[in-house]
Amino acid sequence: MGDNIAEAQVMPIAQALKLAEEMGLDLVEIAPTAVPPVCKVIDYQKYLYQQKKKAKEMKANASKVEIKELRFGPNTDEHDFQFKLNHAKNFLKEGNKVKAFVFFKGRSILFSEQGEKLLLRFAVELEEFGKAEKMPLLEGKRMSMIIAPIKKK
Repeated sequence: MGDNIAEAQVMPIAQALKLAEEMGLDLVEIAPTAVPPVCKVIDYQKYLYQQKKKAKEMKANASKVEIKELRFGPNTDEHDFQFKLNHAKNFLKEGNKVKAFVFFKGRSILFSEQGEKLLLRFAVELEEFGKAEKMPLLEGKRMSMIIAPIKKK
């Protein structure tokens, strides 16, 4: 029943409605399929407010994972590789996933094993910051892999 009533009571609906009205509260059906149906005397507006508040807190606490993309060419220079590696480290520290991909133009698709080596080296360099969620996979003219951040305890 309500907060003031210590124990659950079985009573006719008319009597329950009268009791709720006397208390200035609402009679809310909790379990309509139960025999007899279960009702509770509560302030319904307050209940709705608390439900919205809980939902808002849950939404605020949910972590939003972004996927940051880094593009390489099959013949990426060492300096460019290190530059993108530093960016990836920062992204992983912030808790974002990193999607690294090698884009092959024209006949450079012939060097697909070179692109795979580049992505595997990238994953090895980032081992202490994240782990490979998806290994290098060739999709059309793009070979991509995803690295997820390591959860800290």
